Amino acid sequence: MAEKRKSIRPVRRHHLRVPVLPEERALIKQQAEQSGMSVARYLREVGQGYRVTGIMDYERVRELAKVNGDLGRLGGLLKLWLTNDERTVDFGSETIRAVLHKIESTQDEMARIMTEVVQPRTTQKF
Repeated sequence: MAEKRKSIRPVRRHHLRVPVLPEERALIKQQAEQSGMSVARYLREVGQGYRVTGIMDYERVRELAKVNGDLGRLGGLLKLWLTNDERTVDFGSETIRAVLHKIESTQDEMARIMTEVVQPRTTQKF
């Protein structure tokens, strides 16, 4: 007969009751949802001093997608010029330098947004 393996996870039997205002309750619930946790787990982790981070900041992801599209378009222009495409015959060195500068600044913007996603704002009030 095969034995069933039991989880050795401790069972939480004690509950804390914390009175809150309706606005506080809504904010706590919103923060828990944004972090992908239940309210109980969120409060337990915050109460023990853990830094709670969200699953993903979807607004930042949209920004990254936009920046990525910009990089693709700029790269396409550069590729046309490098292949001596007839549509780029009027491109001078100033135009190419401007495209390269724009690519570099767009990469910097992408790095900034990625840093914000990976290291979320810690000044938010819970």
